[in-house]
Amino acid sequence: MTEFQYSAADEAAMIAFGKRLAAVTLGRGVVFLQGDLGMGKTTLCRGVLQGFGHKGAVKSPTYTLVEPYELAEHQVYHFDLYRLSDPEELEYLGIRDYFDERALCLIEWPDRGAGVLPQPDLEIYLDIEGQGRSIRWLAHTEYGVQLAEELNR
Repeated sequence: MTEFQYSAADEAAMIAFGKRLAAVTLGRGVVFLQGDLGMGKTTLCRGVLQGFGHKGAVKSPTYTLVEPYELAEHQVYHFDLYRLSDPEELEYLGIRDYFDERALCLIEWPDRGAGVLPQPDLEIYLDIEGQGRSIRWLAHTEYGVQLAEELNR
């Protein structure tokens, strides 16, 4: 499995990376976002949504678990599973309905939904690197390989 890496010096660089992710996904796929609290997962999601033309605020859906964004040509679902106590709770949320081939699902804290969530196309890891962040990504599907290679260009 090939791993790619990018260094984001600041919040602006993280948002720029999110916009790049939006461009390569074309608004579809499943992306897991891994990283401790405060690593920039929601900032990355903000960049993705801005990449699709979203102008409003982007907050982490910590209490609602999912925030849907219906944009001009795309449907993006931003999940934050941090407060999920049992993966089975996702079944009550109707989780499977969100994973449509025409939608992009960005999932923070995916480990909390283990066994219920589908395999991600791409998994992105955020870690501290100096004053900024290290962004690493791995592909888990054939489509994910395409995304990973595009992001690396």
